[in-house]
Amino acid sequence: MNRIYLTALVLVVFACKDEKKKHVEDLNQVEIVKDSLIFPEENHFKSIRQITFGGDNAEAYWSFDDKQIVFQSNNKNWNVSCDQMFLMDIDETFEDKIPPMVSTGKGRTTCSYFLPDNKHIIYASTHLGDEECPDTPLRKNGKYIWPVYDSFDIFVADLEGNIVNQLTNEKGYDAEPTVSPKGDKIVFTSTRSGDLELYTMNLDGTGVKQITDELGYDGGAFFSPDGTKIIFRSSRPKTDKEIAAYKELLAEGLVEPTDMELYICNADGSDLRQLTDLGNANWSPFFHPSGKKILFSSNFEAERGFPFNLYLIDIDGKNLERVTHSETFDAFPVFSNDGKYLAFSSNRNNGGGRDTNLFIAEWKD
Repeated sequence: MNRIYLTALVLVVFACKDEKKKHVEDLNQVEIVKDSLIFPEENHFKSIRQITFGGDNAEAYWSFDDKQIVFQSNNKNWNVSCDQMFLMDIDETFEDKIPPMVSTGKGRTTCSYFLPDNKHIIYASTHLGDEECPDTPLRKNGKYIWPVYDSFDIFVADLEGNIVNQLTNEKGYDAEPTVSPKGDKIVFTSTRSGDLELYTMNLDGTGVKQITDELGYDGGAFFSPDGTKIIFRSSRPKTDKEIAAYKELLAEGLVEPTDMELYICNADGSDLRQLTDLGNANWSPFFHPSGKKILFSSNFEAERGFPFNLYLIDIDGKNLERVTHSETFDAFPVFSNDGKYLAFSSNRNNGGGRDTNLFIAEWKD
């Protein structure tokens, strides 16, 4: 793609009257797009760096001081059979070395997040139910599905991988925890009510409060930079047929994540409203550092489910803007706390295979 783009630049240069001035402008443009990891239309990326080089790597979250990142991976070359948690300094890459694992290596883990002291993380794990990796069904009756393991609970661990606290001990699914930038609350998804709802709790697991109560899978929630709002994605079945199908799958510990929209509410669950109405799957939302926009992944422009790209939208649902221009998959965008960098997962530069790797882009508005 870049070779075609650069050829077009050369043609433009020789067609212009003011050749010298235009040549300088085009050289500046070449500097922007010469990084093969950035597609020419991706104007919000000043630079980009690939972090991982194999397996499925996702949900990379920054420490509060922006010096480290914790993420999940199932890279078989790192001696794991399913998703486990790994730690990195922000200047590291892992093409020829293995990052330190900070989960137990047992069961399946998901959704790790730093606590404000930068010395501990939270994450969900199935290891108390079974130390082996649980099965991962991805299709049922020809439809794409996600498993919702009822053995997931949320734990606190130090950066050496030692579990120091268990925050949930309810029957059913407790997972997807993230921490408020204010450093006082955790939001997570649970089936303790019989449905997949959002809850908040204190950092020690006390003060649990349910904040959503409508039928559907409410998950992937994040606080705004000032901690006053929560953005999340939800599949909200409407018709009798949709409701019956949702309940049937949930009874089997499954959900179908192909029809999801974004919702926003206050941190206590009040003033809930639907943010997007785009169709297909709109998910993995994260607040822009200004708190006035949401960056999220969507395939609403795709006819066959792919590609997924990143989009920006104002918190009032206006000014939708496409950010990435992948032909496959871009998702899990997470801004650093200082707003200068964006970590995300992508299929770009994977040689045409299925590996999903982590990238860090220098962000510009």
